[in-house]
Amino acid sequence: MPIELDAPGAGPGPARKTAPSAASWWTLGARPPGMRERALFTERLALLLETGVPLHTALQSLHDQTEPGQLRTMIGTIGDDILAGERFSSALGRHALFPGSYVNLIAASEAGGFMAEVLVQLVELDEKEDRLRAMLVSALSYPVILLTFSFGVVVFILTFVFPKFAVMFASIHDQLPITTRVLLVVSQVLTGHAAIVAALTAGAVGAAWVLMRQPGVRVAIDRAKLRLPVVRDVFAKIYLTRLLRVMGISLEHGVTILATLEACRAVVTNADFQRFILDLERDVTEGKGIAAGFEHSNFVPLSVRQMIATGEATGTLGRVMTRVADSYDRELTRLLARLTKMAEPVMLLVMGVLVGTIVSSLILPIFKLSRAVH
Repeated sequence: MPIELDAPGAGPGPARKTAPSAASWWTLGARPPGMRERALFTERLALLLETGVPLHTALQSLHDQTEPGQLRTMIGTIGDDILAGERFSSALGRHALFPGSYVNLIAASEAGGFMAEVLVQLVELDEKEDRLRAMLVSALSYPVILLTFSFGVVVFILTFVFPKFAVMFASIHDQLPITTRVLLVVSQVLTGHAAIVAALTAGAVGAAWVLMRQPGVRVAIDRAKLRLPVVRDVFAKIYLTRLLRVMGISLEHGVTILATLEACRAVVTNADFQRFILDLERDVTEGKGIAAGFEHSNFVPLSVRQMIATGEATGTLGRVMTRVADSYDRELTRLLARLTKMAEPVMLLVMGVLVGTIVSSLILPIFKLSRAVH
């Protein structure tokens, strides 16, 4: 299942053009910027503002330091918009690199006069997202490598080893184990019709890719992520961590709940989770409060519901959400570490069963032939 971790959001300002993530624009200016480049831009801008440099001068300095490319052009455009009298948040909102939550926080900091502080927190937010992404990649890489290796071993044996025994086994074909006969057929198909197999495989991959892009299928996958055992625990924690962290920082800096929720719709692209955020917006609009929406969600743990209710009642909702997000982040790290450790013996067992089945399918007929000769 695909894991979505960095979707740009809708925020204040005109419609945006989507921009794919990329590696560092400080060294590869021709490539489009992504989350890491945004964090570096934000960090340098915060440093300049903390030293007392005016915003437009800081942007001009960053523009001059940046390699030619899309980001340099973007910074220049933002500086021109500010010179034309536009607010910094509105100028940022025109570009897909800056999600809605980012733009809303900048807008709040403009009104409150604490932009440098917010920029530092935005850097920390991006760094935590980057660490989460790296942690997920690390957790998934080992099982994927083992599966790929197992598949390669199986294909090698079926295409290069089994054909050498096919003639030898022909005399005792009726006495061969069922696994040997099945593998011989698979081997003959792979070696005798390689082009057809490759075409069918490519067609199946293409069909799966098209199918995965269908709205109905995507909704079904999103629903499964929040309902299947084990999988649900991982994805619910990922989604809640992202939502609560963005909401916590936003509410602590004076962004309204409705504006925060609107920006958070694109924090996670899961359809079920977006419906959950829409339900939160409806509850807030109807005067029920945000705790009521959390109370009715079946993937939010009871402890989180209670803390959200307490934070709303005491006026400390932003701080409570930030603390819960940090706690969930640590819990998610431990959960992924446990799952990775559990996956290792499971994958080794799968590899052992596959290789053992193939080897036994070769050895048992050889024993039969040996007894027949004697």
